[in-house]
Amino acid sequence: MKVLILAAGYGTRLYPLVKDAPKALLEINEKPLINYILDRISNLNGLNEVIIVTNDKFYSIFKEWAHKQKGFPFPIKVINDGTKIPEDRLGSIGDIEFTLKRGKIDHDVLVIGSDNLFNYNIDEYVLFAQKKSPSISIGLYDIDDLGAATRFGVVTLGNNSKIASFEEKPKKPRSTLVAMCFYYLPKNSLGLIGDYLLECGKSDTAGDYIRWLVGNNAVYGFKFTGKWYDIGSIEAYEEAQEKFC
Repeated sequence: MKVLILAAGYGTRLYPLVKDAPKALLEINEKPLINYILDRISNLNGLNEVIIVTNDKFYSIFKEWAHKQKGFPFPIKVINDGTKIPEDRLGSIGDIEFTLKRGKIDHDVLVIGSDNLFNYNIDEYVLFAQKKSPSISIGLYDIDDLGAATRFGVVTLGNNSKIASFEEKPKKPRSTLVAMCFYYLPKNSLGLIGDYLLECGKSDTAGDYIRWLVGNNAVYGFKFTGKWYDIGSIEAYEEAQEKFC
């Protein structure tokens, strides 16, 4: 299994905090955001490599950071998607497809957005997802706020944790259960991304891909509990600085 951390965004909503540095290296209580992710995956059974996909602007910064992670037990590879400005970004699905092709990956892949800050154990999620293979399983979190749910992809679950519906940023959410940037992609499902891009041509948001998946395949959801912050704004960053420990 490989872990793919998506870190190719330009963090425009966090300017000026990240104008000259990647969002994933913002410090929360004096520790880079991405290192919290490393802490949570360092003991995953079956993990053999961590891949970080970033852009040309931040590539050398990530390479330097990766070189310093001497205590991490698995290789860390940094991939440059070649984009230089926000207007040229590949988007989350574009970056996943780029990495799969560049790395010639033929393993299960756990995809994690680098702006996820959490304190829960993900071993149970991985075991859940492996049992659902070859179907894709995504991470879910109940934010318990219908108003806040309008900013996310909103999910309802049916029997056996199968996703019954998915709506991207609905005006009237059906639930407060939202999709996180946490996707377990069994190796036999990796070709679906190419199928989606051929059919829909949208590579920017993962929500479009998840909605397409739910309409065409069985997709399962795993509900996380604990603390979770989506560090997509200065307000979320400040709240995490204050409350996360």
